[in-house]
Amino acid sequence: MFSASEAQAFLASSFAPWVQALDLRVDEVSPEGRAVLSMPITEAVARMGGIVCGQALATLADTAMVLSTAAHFGAPRDVATTNLDTQFLSAGRGERIRCTARITRAGRSLIFAQADLVALPDGRPVASASATFFVPEKAPR
Repeated sequence: MFSASEAQAFLASSFAPWVQALDLRVDEVSPEGRAVLSMPITEAVARMGGIVCGQALATLADTAMVLSTAAHFGAPRDVATTNLDTQFLSAGRGERIRCTARITRAGRSLIFAQADLVALPDGRPVASASATFFVPEKAPR
């Protein structure tokens, strides 16, 4: 089983420095392909009026969905985002943004995922995202 601490270590060792600069925290992963991450709202990601920029929200959603694929497989696997669709629902303000990602369908070469982002502490919906990931075949040993 892929744990939250393993997911946090994978995030720290395998994701680009600009993703790591968002200071994402893995709060939960579960074997059915669910991952919950959160991001602090800081000056680096806030724009006018303290609203979180869309690029940071989309990155949080994509990263959470990638970790949900690892939870599904029980360990990190190479996946490539082939489609990411993000709907921005309301201004992201508060202390943190929480993203709950889950696998909606897993095939042999494609995985479909969904993510919901809410502002904390009030729990107001901020964005919703869906993605498709290509899963290359494992290299022969």
